[in-house]
Amino acid sequence: MALAINIRADNSSATEIERLWDQVAAFEVEPSMRALGYRPHFTFAIYDSPSISEQTAWDAMLTAVTGEAQLRIEFRQIRWFEGSPLVLWADPASNGALTRIHSAISAAIDPAHCRPHYRPGAWTPHCTLGTRIADERHDDAIAFARSYDGRIEVLFDVVDCVAFPPVRIISERRLPS
Repeated sequence: MALAINIRADNSSATEIERLWDQVAAFEVEPSMRALGYRPHFTFAIYDSPSISEQTAWDAMLTAVTGEAQLRIEFRQIRWFEGSPLVLWADPASNGALTRIHSAISAAIDPAHCRPHYRPGAWTPHCTLGTRIADERHDDAIAFARSYDGRIEVLFDVVDCVAFPPVRIISERRLPS
């Protein structure tokens, strides 16, 4: 069981990302994001190590968001992480708060305990749209990402600590508006 600390969109603005989930699901072996039973989000860190407790992770998140308000994030592009399977994600417009929060979490918990892709210097802020792109749909999925010509704005208003799989919210807090 892994622990993750996230910021999620727990409001009606999340519908736009969820619509993209449904479009991307057409390229997947089976839809991945709706299956989570969890709202659109950014993950700041994932810990597999039993030395990082739920309380330690949650305390790091609370410290990291001290003085932070809800984040209104704009997305104008869809990008991808290569691999098998290919992963599509919504690329946030530059947002200093995401970087600040990630840096504060990394300062509170030694990044050596964190999965490598979430460590400083490796972390890419992203809102995942699909994680199970079928290999035979790879080119179609990239063509979809390249052709995306939208602009959406989503309010990320809740921080949390979750255990997964399956996703189970351990602690959560709504950020001030």
